[in-house]
Amino acid sequence: MDSQAEGLTVLRRLRWIGLTFVPSSLMLGVTAFITTDITPIPLLWVIPLSLYLFSFVIVFSPSQRMPDIVHKVMVVTLPVMMAVLVLTVLIELRNPYWLLILLHLLGFFVAAMVLHGEVARDRPPARHLTEFYLWVSVGGFLGGVFNALIAPVAFDTVVEYPLAIILACLFVPGLVLSRLLQSGDRAGGEEGRSREGEEASGGDEEERETITSSGRRPLGSRRLDLALDLVLPLALGLAFWGISTAIDAYLPVDYISLAWQTMLGLAVGLCLWFAYSATRPIRFGLGIVAILIAGTITSGAGALYEDRSFFGVYRVTGDDQVHTLVFGDTNHGAQVLGVQPPEPTTYYHPTGPVGQVFDALPEATSRPAVVGLGTGTMACYNRPGQQLTFYEIDPLVESVARNNNLFTYLRDCPGENNVVLGDARLSLADAPDAEYGIIVADAFSSDAIPVHLMTREAMNLYFDKLQSDGVLLIHISNRHLELEPVLGNVAQDAGLVCRAQYDQENEGTPGKFVSHWVMMSRDEGDLGSMSDDARWSSCATDPDSPVWTDDYSNLLSTFVWE
Repeated sequence: MDSQAEGLTVLRRLRWIGLTFVPSSLMLGVTAFITTDITPIPLLWVIPLSLYLFSFVIVFSPSQRMPDIVHKVMVVTLPVMMAVLVLTVLIELRNPYWLLILLHLLGFFVAAMVLHGEVARDRPPARHLTEFYLWVSVGGFLGGVFNALIAPVAFDTVVEYPLAIILACLFVPGLVLSRLLQSGDRAGGEEGRSREGEEASGGDEEERETITSSGRRPLGSRRLDLALDLVLPLALGLAFWGISTAIDAYLPVDYISLAWQTMLGLAVGLCLWFAYSATRPIRFGLGIVAILIAGTITSGAGALYEDRSFFGVYRVTGDDQVHTLVFGDTNHGAQVLGVQPPEPTTYYHPTGPVGQVFDALPEATSRPAVVGLGTGTMACYNRPGQQLTFYEIDPLVESVARNNNLFTYLRDCPGENNVVLGDARLSLADAPDAEYGIIVADAFSSDAIPVHLMTREAMNLYFDKLQSDGVLLIHISNRHLELEPVLGNVAQDAGLVCRAQYDQENEGTPGKFVSHWVMMSRDEGDLGSMSDDARWSSCATDPDSPVWTDDYSNLLSTFVWE
């Protein structure tokens, strides 16, 4: 490190900030990504944070040889891992979900190891360490500020995570990678480590060209490389977009997905060639940018509306026949246009569990409340002269549901619809006791369930607000969690009657989705004819799992690993 004892340049300080900004932003990005479809419990927050801190422990280890070896392995691995993450994002890989989580956590850890490793290899002599660690802290702080405060305001969609992946690609230490791939023996000794430390120590990486036996490469050759760093990714993006457009236009529908994914694989492979054969990190990073932009354009067409709030990104897709609200990658309701009055669709179809309950219990359903607004589809079950109260936590959801250019359930369905904004448990606590005949709980963020709405205390609150013969209906459709035993345990603990229906009868019924619902009441007789309905079975329970409370829940016990 003595060779780095000269004065610290502004560019070197900025490089320290950049190398620590990216892992900090990536940590928050990957945390948000893996908790979009699963409730963001502390366990899932702790894993990325632990990996982030562990990378510092390794790269700043007092043992020099072990971190050096690990760093080299991670540098070689980084381009592949970033390419894999880009593929999973663009092809919208979702199953198996546990494998997707592991891939993104591994990719984050590799990126953190490389970038923090570059910072550690560039640390100055002891007299400059105070300033060095200050700039390292500034980079981490700015990464957090960008994701938590700036990105939600500046962008309508989740851009920060793909952007952090791109920056990680651009920070690939190209000269170190080149030496590892082409001159492994020379990079192994003490002298090789010293030279690599100099190469990592600030300055524009593209200006630190390899030295040949005859001196620096000719200026014209270096300019050509820089020009190709811009031209080749641009050409790649245009070619990918053009061929993808042609595939959509001319190939049979059955082959479009396979052809598009093949093209995507070839494009990502070319980017990896930029990284490994040409060892051009700028070219590799810009190539990834081009693929992300072209892939997003070709696969994301059809969005009629897109905006984000604290809770996430909402998109409305469709055409002049059907509009669909999508949160994360989950359908949160749809409307078939041109039908008056509107008809309930998706999970709320009249032939499904919701329709059965409202048909069988006309007295109870005359005083309804719904936790979770979505598109407002449940308004279709209101009756003339009645008032239905929606409890919704996100004001953006209400603005979407009331936008008549998108959905008209609240406007065109019978009766009056009142929306109470705020957390449902806090808002319901303010309602009079025995106010409602039925409460329908359908509060999801993408596929994540709000745990605090499924605990013993939540059930007590619901039944305090229900009439003596009132019914609770809970939507638990989920791709990753098996929630029926959770509610079965809570109902058993509270002495409630519990029935469940997993409705898969949707073939030949346009607009109807498979759905899973749980129904509870104080007494069997409160269920009317449904107490003997074969479609509703007693709720499953899990004797080995404690009852969920506000102080205890265990999502891992409900995870579907297949």
